[in-house]
Amino acid sequence: MNEDPTQAVADHPRPARKRIELPDPAAAEAVRPGWRARIGAYVSLTKPRIVELLLITTIPAMLVAARMEYDALPSLTAVLATLIGGALAAGSANAINCYIDRDIDQLMARTSRRPLAKHQIPPRNALVFGLVIGAIAVLGMGLLVNWLAALLTFGAIVYYDVVYTIWLKRTTPYNTVWGGACGAAPVLIGWAAVTGHMSWMAWVLFAVVFLWQPPHFYVLAMKFKDDYAAAGIPMLPVVAPAKRVAVESVVYGWAMLAVSLVAVPLGATWLYGAVALVTGALFVWECHKLLGRVNRGEDPKPMRLFHWSTSYLTLLFLALAVDSFIM
Repeated sequence: MNEDPTQAVADHPRPARKRIELPDPAAAEAVRPGWRARIGAYVSLTKPRIVELLLITTIPAMLVAARMEYDALPSLTAVLATLIGGALAAGSANAINCYIDRDIDQLMARTSRRPLAKHQIPPRNALVFGLVIGAIAVLGMGLLVNWLAALLTFGAIVYYDVVYTIWLKRTTPYNTVWGGACGAAPVLIGWAAVTGHMSWMAWVLFAVVFLWQPPHFYVLAMKFKDDYAAAGIPMLPVVAPAKRVAVESVVYGWAMLAVSLVAVPLGATWLYGAVALVTGALFVWECHKLLGRVNRGEDPKPMRLFHWSTSYLTLLFLALAVDSFIM
């Protein structure tokens, strides 16, 4: 699993990108959308479904932090400010990501309907939109919550757009692994919003989400392997055999399960422990089933693991939220 990623790329050369046929500017002007469509396009830039998934981990982290640190519930003001700030920050990162990736989004069927790929919004407007809502998010978190939460929020935006999107995504098959830090950041932001500092429990929950992300995105990349290959993006399923991808999914799945159970001796109750064990075991089982299908030369059916991984994260953090009321 720790093989040098540059060697992996050398063994499996990254496909060249397809040529981009840019549309006639006059034609694009002729089909400029109305104001409702433009509003919808700006909302689409923020990738609402991804924002929703990120916020699923934030609220439970806040509830557990308040219960463990103060034996109380977090204030409604802190919760609302963190959720709104977190949604704006995630939307900012996603909008800037769309601006940076507008060249490759046109090459992939999965992303070809994004607003910039369809020329619904001028690229400069999308960039300004992302920067403005990001600034509002960071400043709002600092003034209404605390400056540690604001700093973590700013760091997550920069990491996603600069470290992941500009650098890792286009240069290494381990982009998904190291890019997972920004996806797991909402846990730390939620914890910091309540306590103003970090704890071992916060880092354990961060690690769970961090380890969850490689198999979650590996199988998505397996499904859209041709898309990524056409765009010249060295996702692991593009540059490595399917068996390598499946084996790594199994390894990360087991590591995720083990780390999730560490939360029990740190203060989580039997309820969380039972849910973590059962849902984590099912996650690992799906990883092994993926490996089995690959070994037998069958259709790997990667989206089965993808959909279950989303359900796993939701169920785990829902159990954590309920758990906070019985600690």
